[in-house]
Parts: sequence; structure tokens; C-alpha cells
Amino acid sequence: MEPALTLSKEPMTRPSAALLDLRNVRVMRGDNVVLDDFNLVIQAGEHVAILGPNGCGKSTLVKTISRECYPVVRDGSSMTILGQERWDVFKLRPMLGIVSNDLMTACTGDMTGFDIVLSGFFSATRIYPNHEIKPEQRKASEEALAKLQISHLAKREVREMSSGEARRVVIARALVHNPSTLLFDEPSNSLDFTARHSLRETMSLLAKAGVGIVMVTHDLADIVPEIERVVLMSKGTIMADGRKEEMLRSERLSSLFEAPVEIVQKDGYYHLW
Repeated sequence: MEPALTLSKEPMTRPSAALLDLRNVRVMRGDNVVLDDFNLVIQAGEHVAILGPNGCGKSTLVKTISRECYPVVRDGSSMTILGQERWDVFKLRPMLGIVSNDLMTACTGDMTGFDIVLSGFFSATRIYPNHEIKPEQRKASEEALAKLQISHLAKREVREMSSGEARRVVIARALVHNPSTLLFDEPSNSLDFTARHSLRETMSLLAKAGVGIVMVTHDLADIVPEIERVVLMSKGTIMADGRKEEMLRSERLSSLFEAPVEIVQKDGYYHLW
């Protein structure tokens, strides 16, 4: 059994501007409108889950936040991240602390845990010969692994890790810049039961340590007890937005998933039937 995870509770510097502020945003993928008249404001340090079925535009929203997709320019539409409209993406992505399946897929099997964490300083998926590695970057990478109690994975190659171990290494990569918020994109996809349980414990402890959590998911069970706000997303728009207890009700989620559902709550977690 893995040792209990502990994190420092040192206060983090919170940006004064909203983490994310989208006003009447439209995003297209090819000829298709994926997000339309999309409005969402998230403050730095908030614990928020964006919940919706597959195909509702969640992945496009994440790519819009990380500047892989861009909104259509039109009157009355605006988007700022940490108060700025324009960003150098190589500076922005580390500040957001993005944890995604795409990133894990991009990491080749011969990379070690330490290489993955260190690559976060270069907005890359591996260490290349042209990367100039500074002593303080090595130290920060070691500390990020230690925070998640996975220092033993520093020299282990990805192909020798379990899916849960690899996911925690990616979280350490996101933590290396000490971001105020981590953005989780479908965090439990492809994980087995044990790895999902460990991941959810990790997210809870990160939230308790003062790290903001923004989670995009279709799985109700991913919503850890520390999540306070839930945004329901359907067909490229916001269906509802409010306190978790108000959003996670059978009638709302039946409408969201277009099927009759029942909700069971236990130990702060919600489960869908």
C-alpha cells in the first residue's frame, strides 16, 4: 500500500484577476460550432467541476483555455486568462498546471519520471539536447516528486509504471511551477479502480493544501468532496452553474445526460445510477 500523501500547506500567491473569464465566446472546429455564446468566470483558487456528457464540448473548452483553439473574433465576445487577453502559450500553460490524457500519451515509454517532470520547464514532452537545464530546475523537479511521495519513480521509465503512477508523475510535472490552479482534463480516464481511488485522494489533498482545482469530467465520481461549485455543460453551452449540492440532483442530471438517473452520496462523493 502506498504511504499517505502529504503536502505543504504554505500559502500560495493568488492572482488578483480571474483565472478565466469567457464572455459570449464562440469556438469552431472546422465548419462546426462547438462552443456558442459561452460564458464562464472562474476565480484563481476556486474548486470547480465542469460536468457534461461526451461530445458536449468539454475537450474544446480545455483546448481553448490552453490556447490550442481560439474563439471567433466578433462583437461582444472576449476572453481573458489571469486578466490578460494575449499570452505566450509557453508561459501560460505552466501557470495553469494542466493535467491531461493527451500529455500522458505524448510521453514515450523510455522517458523517466524525472524527465517528465523536468520537461514541464520547457513546455515539452521530453528533454532534448538543446535544453539547458539549470540546478534550480532539477531541485524543483525533485521537490515536486517528493511532494507526491513518488521520488522512487524518478529513474523509472514510463513503460515500467502503472497507469496510476504515470498519472501522478504528470501531476508532479504540473506542480513544478507551483501554480495556483491545476486543470484536470477527464482525470480518471483509462485508470483502474485502485488508481482512480489514489488519484482522487491526491486531488483532495491538493485542494486541502490550497491548490485551486478545475476539473473537466463526464464521471460524477471524479468530483472530490472539496469541489464546491459545479458547472453543467451541454451541447456547447452552460446549462446550469452553482453550488454542488444544488447542481448534483437527479432531475438536473437526468436532463443533462438525457436519461433517467439516480444519485447516491457517500463520504462526500456522488455516484450516478
